[in-house]
Amino acid sequence: MSDGPEQAAVGPTAPTGVGSIERALETMPLGPGVYRMLDAGGDALYVGKARSLRKRVTSYTQFGRLSERLRRMVNETASVEVVTTHTEAEALLLEANLIKRLKPRFNIVLRDDKSYPWLMLTEDHPFPQIVKHRGAHLRRGSYWGPFASAWAVNQTVTAMQRVFLLRSCADTVFANRTRPCLLHQIRRCSAPCVGRISEGDYARLVGQAKAFLEGRAATIQAELAAEMEAAADALAFETAASVRDRIRALTFVQGSGVTNPASLRDADVIAAWQIAGQTCVQVFFVRGGNNNGNRAFFPAHAKAEERAEVLAAFLAQFYDDKPPPPLIAVNEALPEQALIAEALSLKAGRKVEIAVPQRGEKRAVVLHAETNAREALERRLAETAGQAKLLEATGELFGLPARPERIEVYDNSHIMGTNPYGVMIVSGAQGFMKDGYRKFGIRGTIAPGDDFGMMREVLERRFARALKEQAASAAASASVAWPDLVLIDGGAGQLSAARTVLQDLGVTDVPVVAIAKGPDRDAGREWFHTDGRPPFQLPPRDPVLYFLQRLRDEAHRFAISAHRTGRSKALVRSELDEVPGIGAARKRALLNHFGSARGVRQAGLADLEAAPGISRGTARRVYAHFHPGVRLEGGS
Repeated sequence: MSDGPEQAAVGPTAPTGVGSIERALETMPLGPGVYRMLDAGGDALYVGKARSLRKRVTSYTQFGRLSERLRRMVNETASVEVVTTHTEAEALLLEANLIKRLKPRFNIVLRDDKSYPWLMLTEDHPFPQIVKHRGAHLRRGSYWGPFASAWAVNQTVTAMQRVFLLRSCADTVFANRTRPCLLHQIRRCSAPCVGRISEGDYARLVGQAKAFLEGRAATIQAELAAEMEAAADALAFETAASVRDRIRALTFVQGSGVTNPASLRDADVIAAWQIAGQTCVQVFFVRGGNNNGNRAFFPAHAKAEERAEVLAAFLAQFYDDKPPPPLIAVNEALPEQALIAEALSLKAGRKVEIAVPQRGEKRAVVLHAETNAREALERRLAETAGQAKLLEATGELFGLPARPERIEVYDNSHIMGTNPYGVMIVSGAQGFMKDGYRKFGIRGTIAPGDDFGMMREVLERRFARALKEQAASAAASASVAWPDLVLIDGGAGQLSAARTVLQDLGVTDVPVVAIAKGPDRDAGREWFHTDGRPPFQLPPRDPVLYFLQRLRDEAHRFAISAHRTGRSKALVRSELDEVPGIGAARKRALLNHFGSARGVRQAGLADLEAAPGISRGTARRVYAHFHPGVRLEGGS
């Protein structure tokens, strides 16, 4: 790949539309690479890849042959940037990365900002721990995944405990136990913390667990059967019964059929379904012959995009930040399927096959995923239709000129003024728009319990920034997200504070409604305060009341979550950030090893020195900070 992008320079008086593309073509290379269509503000309109950049970009100058969507894109194009690559497969990988990062509005975009949980078996302790893990794989251990959800990985952890009796407790808990915990009592842990199993026997359990996760369940089942028979022959009936329970648990975990296919070892089953210009893509994760759960995705795309095109774009973007498995089974042949497989193989460092099964169990699994995609999309469309009716009724209730497409709800949370946070949540025709959620750490001096002051600061920051963005984007004819309705959690006082802030900023066309519980604080008897009419209530079973309550409750949940996160960070800071010479990386290493700041504080010097990534000098500084009266021998 080349060292940097080759750009077509566009000055202030440069042409737009076809003219800007023709100017960029003067220096456009012939080889493979990625091109970006940019608007006058420098934002990406479209990202594409090509085997020959010049030939591909030239096609955009043939205006009469373009679709209406592409004509709009070309008309808005002010410049074109390109990055050359060695191969078209490299270009495909770079294109997917840029689309996910830039989210151009004329591309098919996968909105997937969630991390996926993994199963981790630690390898830096004599008695390995099995736990759920998110984030970078920094700790020494074996990792299996990804899993579709936290629920799926938690189910697997529970199953592994039942079958292999592995511990799930943190190292600090393990080191401080004096008697077995409840998990040992219910036969889900072998209690290595108190010596109920030797290190060698525990290592054998770990080996069996790894073999199971790698897909060798039949071998493990045979071993357990032989172990049970040997115990029975030796008249060790209690041991034989314990092994029998493990065999039963293993048989239950293995299962069979369409949701746990025996013919698939390591694969992703991906199926797309399209209705009314919207697409759902369903992904089933199969690892080691076990089903790791499934997840539905709804990529953003133009209504005219075909299902196969959406599925192809989805694959490239989906594996941008996760390793592809050896087999990807899909429900429809893809355009450039061989190229996508080549690109994913390049990313994985081994062969990746994309197949459309035609018969047998694999075909049944793909059809099962397809059915799930269709049902998920039908549910989403039904919810959207219901949401549209609720938005129309909300607009009528508050006398809005049209159905509100964007409702912003504000709330705040604190404890006696400490760690104060304000939040904004957004809802629209598709439900909660979580990419629009915002947290505001209160910066000003706020008296304890001054909710009005907190709300004033939040609204000032939100709408002052919106006005600034609107002024900056006016020349580029870009749009800024403005609410059609603002909901405030509070009563007449909060409404007055909000209205004053907006008037001071010159914002006079945004309707504001405050929603407050009555004197008895009973949900269902809320009072609504708005300009131009006295406070009023809605009938207890009014669907609009339920809708507005749901919005208010979501803002309240998000505010509490923001406050708790901020409070937790403050607690960690008070424990570790005051230690001289401890930066973010060492703090993370200590917390990963000891489980908490309290565990670090209680650790002995030898334990600190043995922690991964912690030098002897750092360990002594940490220990001296928490034990100021202890004299340490020797230098650092």
